[in-house]
This record gives sequence, structure tokens and C-alpha cells, in this order.
Amino acid sequence: MPRPRELPPPGQVRYGAPAGRWVLLAAVLGSALAFVDATVVNIALPRLGADLGAGAAGLQWTVNGYALSLASLVLLGGSLGDRYGRRRVFVTGVTWFALASLACGLAPSLAALVAARVLQGVGGALLTPGALALLETSFHPDDRARAIGAWSGLGGLAGALGPFLGGWLVQVASWRLVFLVNAPLAAVVVAVALRHVPESRDPGAARRLDVPGALAAAAGLAGLTYGFTAWPALGAGAPAVQAALAAGAAGLLAFLAVERATDHPMLPLEVFRSRVFSAANLVTFAVYAALGGVFFLLVLELQVVARFTPLAAGTALLPVTVLMLLLSARAGALAQRIGPRLPMTAGPLLCAGALLLLARVGAGATYLRTVLPGVVVLGLGLSLTVAPLTAAALGAVDERHAGVASGVNNAVARAAGLLAVAVLPLAAGLGAGSLTDPAALAPAYRAAMLLCAALLALAAVVAFLGIPPRSRGERSRVRGMLRARLYLR
Repeated sequence: MPRPRELPPPGQVRYGAPAGRWVLLAAVLGSALAFVDATVVNIALPRLGADLGAGAAGLQWTVNGYALSLASLVLLGGSLGDRYGRRRVFVTGVTWFALASLACGLAPSLAALVAARVLQGVGGALLTPGALALLETSFHPDDRARAIGAWSGLGGLAGALGPFLGGWLVQVASWRLVFLVNAPLAAVVVAVALRHVPESRDPGAARRLDVPGALAAAAGLAGLTYGFTAWPALGAGAPAVQAALAAGAAGLLAFLAVERATDHPMLPLEVFRSRVFSAANLVTFAVYAALGGVFFLLVLELQVVARFTPLAAGTALLPVTVLMLLLSARAGALAQRIGPRLPMTAGPLLCAGALLLLARVGAGATYLRTVLPGVVVLGLGLSLTVAPLTAAALGAVDERHAGVASGVNNAVARAAGLLAVAVLPLAAGLGAGSLTDPAALAPAYRAAMLLCAALLALAAVVAFLGIPPRSRGERSRVRGMLRARLYLR
């Protein structure tokens, strides 16, 4: 009988060794599952909506069902890994994500698809924090920064290829393959992780999990999301809309009360005593709310109004990813030298200018003349924004809270995108069925781009007023995590 495979102990895996390459492969492929899926689903929305008879609210819930459970549970997912084993929770998340993806791909109705997307977000909440945790706990301290950098670069490559692959699958086959393709990839991840990744856990992790906090956060976000999504069809005075919004507000207030009272909160409120951390998260919320709305509506505008194919729409934003891969690390180095305030102010302003250019997209738009200029400016703005923003958030707290700060900042970004997809169509005047109506979508899209540009300008103002010229984001601890967070978004 063969002896069981012996794995190197946690913290002793070397980057250049075969074991290091296997750990890196598991982390990259696992992260790619959640990251690529979140980007390619937007490309599939027009075909998906036509196939399942989904109106505006149905398409919004297809996106937000996933984002809701992910944003609500991602902090809890990190705590579960610390307590029960990071490899175990990561593998559980990948398996859960794959099964939910199969349910999405085989969904016979819109309701079944949305339910499966909610379950998919639960899997994403388990595997997303787990991927970075595997690298930080498996690799030798001398190799961690290099491993995280390689993971970020390979993950960025996956992010660039994902929309291209998704658009191709939708165009030549079916939107269902966008989900079904996750299953074989997940099988590879699980096999590699179980065979090659050492298990680790935190002996000092809290014995009690903040389940009440997670439930209150989920209830609050769900209430607000449902209320704003149902508003166009039912009207502001509908009892269901008013009840949902009231319940959502009450849920978020209850979440704050729970976090203040519990001994082991999912969201330690004391980190917000830092002015820089609070300002960085306000900027994060504004930037990622704008981006959530842009990426949701731009892909629809390109296909429904400009008549781009799914493949063309999927590759339209490729320059954004390429520019971020090339420039984000340099922007992070710039923030280390001069402080993050200037990049965090200039970056959102560049993004706002990009949206003014992209507001021109409409019927008869061409890629080179109408789309590409705005996309290039958007890529430059995001490259200048994301790494300094991460540096400010992580550097504003004590090193013992760096992991918490990273998780909170990530959750804020997820929640911002969730609420943007719910609120922005309403604010832009989109009706119940107009996401698939070119005549109605075109003017609302332009209004939405202007609203998002204003939100980005507000982010720049907050950054300029709330971030000091040179913040504590210069600490060496931050430098090792910057490139990783670029991909986690």
C-alpha cells in the first residue's frame, strides 16, 4: 500500500520548488473561478435575458444575486478559514462554487438561475479570501511577496482572457457554457489543492463566529437591493418597496449594533477611528459603485444599442486590464514615494473624464473612434487609483489589523458594486423592461455615465480632503500586499 504523500509544513514551501508551483496553481485557478465569472456574466446578459424572458429586474438580480451573498459573507469566509483550516475552507468553497455553477448553467427559469447565483456567491465568499491566505501561510516568508506578485500577474492574465472566452462562448454556443465551464476547472483546483497544498489554521482564532453579524449584513443588503430593484416596476409607494427599504435599513443598523456588542466582530468598528482608513473606504465605495454601474451598463449598451457581438463587447474593455497589469505596480511604487493622496485624487478624476468619453457610445458607435479613447483613459485612471487606494487603506491601521483592513476594504468594494447595480438604473430613469430596449436604454445609459462620473469626482474630493500628503501607507508590510489586491477586485 503506497504511503500517503507528505506535504511541506505551512510556511516552508519555497517558490522555486515543485510544491511552490502547485500551491500557486491552486491559488491562481481558484481565484480565477470567482473573478472571471463575475466579469463574463455581464457579457451574457442580453442572450440570457432573451432566452429566459428576463426584464430589467431579472437581469439586475442575475448580477446581484451573486454579489449579495459574496459581499455579505466574504469577511466570515476568511474567519472560517482561520478557524477550521484554510485549505479545507478553500476546497469547500471551490466545490460549492462549481456545483452552483452547474445549477446556473442548467437553470430552467430565471428564478432558478437567481437562486443558483446566490449559492454561487456563497462559494465565492469561501474561496476568495482563501486563495490569498493559502499563499501567505504556505510559502516561506522570504518567498511570499514573490508568490503574491506571480499570483497577481497570472490572475490579471486570466482576467484579461476571461471576457474574451466568455464572449466567444456566448456568441458561438450558449450563455449556459459561461457557467458550465467552471466545473472542470474546479475539479482541477480541488485535486491540486488536496494533493499539494499544506493545511493551516490559526490556533488563536476566535472560537465563536460572528454569524449574527453576517445574517444582519445579508438581510440589510438584501432589503435595500430588492427595494431599489423593484422600485421601477412597482413604484416608490408600493408597500413591498417601502417595506424592503425599511427592512434593509433596519438590518444594517442591527449589523452595526451586533458588531459593537460582540467580542469577536466580523467588522471591528474600531478600525474606522482612523481618519485615513475611513476616507479610503469612502473613496473605495464611490469608485467601485461607479465601476459596478459602468461595467453593468456599458456591456449592455454595446450589445443592445451599438449592436456589438458578444465577443466584441467582451473584448472591448481589454485595454483596461492590460494597462492595469503594466502600470499598477508603478503607481503603487509612486504612492510609496510621495504618499497616496495625489494618485488617489488624480486617478478618479481621470476615470470621470473617461466616462464622459464613454457616454458618447450609442447607435452606430465604432470601437476605435467611440469606445477605445474612453477605455484607455479609464485604464490609466484605474491604474493610478487602485494600488494607492489599497496602500492607504492597509497602511492606516496597525499591522495586527492589516488582514482585517484588507477584508473590510474588499467587502466595501463588493457592497458598492451590489448597490450600484440596484440603484443606478433607477436613478438614470430606466424602466422595468428598458434594459433590452435600445430606444429606452440609450438615453438612460448616458445619464448613468454622467452620474458615475460625478460619483468619481466626489471620490477625488474625499481623497484630497481625507488623505494626508504622506500617510502611513508607506510601510513595507503594505508593499507586499499591493499587487495581490489589484487582482482580488
